[in-house]
Amino acid sequence: MKKTFKDLGLSPRTLDAVNKKGFEEPTEIQALTIPAMLGGNVNIIAQAQTGTGKTAAFGLPLIEMIDQNKKSVQALILAPTRELAVQVAEEINSLKGDNNIKVVPIYGGQSIDQQLRRLKKGVHIVVGTPGRVIDHLNRRTLKLGGIDHLILDEADEMLNMGFVEDMEEIMKHSNPERKTLLFSATMPSRIKALANKYMDGYEFLKVEKQQLTTNLTEQIYFEVRMSSKFDALCRIVDIEEDFYGLVFCRTKRDVDDVASRLVDRGYDAEAIHGDISQAQRERTLSKFKKKKINILVATDVAARGIDVNDMTHVINYSLPQDPESYVHRIGRTGRAGKEGTAITFITPSEYGKLMFIQKAARVDIKKYELPKVADIINAKKQKLYDDIVEVMEGKIDEQYYSLAKALLEDGNPTKVLAAALEYCLDDDLKPSAYSEIREGGGARNKGRQVDQHGKARLFIALGKKDKVNARKLVELITKKTSIAPGQIKDVQIMDKFSFVNVPFDSAEEIVQSFKVRGKKPLITHAKKR
Repeated sequence: MKKTFKDLGLSPRTLDAVNKKGFEEPTEIQALTIPAMLGGNVNIIAQAQTGTGKTAAFGLPLIEMIDQNKKSVQALILAPTRELAVQVAEEINSLKGDNNIKVVPIYGGQSIDQQLRRLKKGVHIVVGTPGRVIDHLNRRTLKLGGIDHLILDEADEMLNMGFVEDMEEIMKHSNPERKTLLFSATMPSRIKALANKYMDGYEFLKVEKQQLTTNLTEQIYFEVRMSSKFDALCRIVDIEEDFYGLVFCRTKRDVDDVASRLVDRGYDAEAIHGDISQAQRERTLSKFKKKKINILVATDVAARGIDVNDMTHVINYSLPQDPESYVHRIGRTGRAGKEGTAITFITPSEYGKLMFIQKAARVDIKKYELPKVADIINAKKQKLYDDIVEVMEGKIDEQYYSLAKALLEDGNPTKVLAAALEYCLDDDLKPSAYSEIREGGGARNKGRQVDQHGKARLFIALGKKDKVNARKLVELITKKTSIAPGQIKDVQIMDKFSFVNVPFDSAEEIVQSFKVRGKKPLITHAKKR
């Protein structure tokens, strides 16, 4: 049985921070390291690959053990590069919740005066590169005589970069009573010698390296802005003739948001994550396997145990945490000898992490361009044609014949059929119904959020706290204006506010209709993000 974070001995305060972060289940190295560190009486050597959740493995217990009333440095984390030092500091800050713990990264290339000012104010955890830590030790601006914990992150990398002497020097200057945690993906003899010399006995924790392989024939990625991910997802679903797949999000909140927005747009989608009851999970999976829904939005943990052989797609709406998660996700398609497609959405800042996953997992992930609006419309036209032909080949209810005959008496057949299609489809085949996709790069323009096809984005000062849902919001607008429900698209409900897309020529009517003299406007034009 898999352990939970609660099983590891973390406090309710830290568990709340973990939950808000979106973590549902500890990784193997976290399950081993957290209880060992919280025990407090042993040095640790942990062998685990990069990208297995090491930072949370040592960061969460550190947060528990820091005395916030002391202003002295209580823990030093050594990292081989400035990029990793900054990343580790940011991760610990994101995990500390409402704890008043001060975490400061120090590294070469950053103003040393700025670092001095921050150190003088009082710091609990320092994350630094060996060279800059030595610099501060020589200046006597960093004192390690009272630290309780020394953590060497990616020790083998520091060895490869020639930092062994620096590590030894730092260990000499630190409190001899401290507890030391050494993380390393490999365990070369020089690292073992360092441990034997400066760590008075230790517990050895090891996570076996997993073989990362996949038989998928097609793995692609799209680079888009965060604000355009949802529209990109819709285009992928629309362009495929028979989309049937899993959409992975990192957190439970993201899963709920994506699933509800898909349903608002008319897709057959449902969500599963750790907060959903077992009974509801079983009902949802049953519907998915029977293809009563064709899109399942899930977190990594909730997707475990899903065994479906004929999925066409796995979509990484959020980039997975590590290479192992990537391979586990995409391995759910391309089963039973059928080809599948794995699609990953990344923002410009995530490109480096995707390349790391590609290298570590030994896969080839190709960059593609998103389908154009014209391609989506053509695909929908073809599907509409095929569906109508299929209906014509079956038995049609007599009442529709009667209605058809009545309509044909008043107009020519082509015009009657075109009118019927327009009535049923609303503006589904019009380019103006599609939002502009903002791809990576380029300047961010300020001003009203209006796309090139004449759609406007509106901000509404009502949200979930006002007990508003998509249906109520649409009703609110249509009752006070001449706009039809079908013209209100991409309804997004947040806690305190909401967004909708409407035709540009209707936007001003809506804004003016909800203006009340002397009061803050309820609906305004959204600003570019």
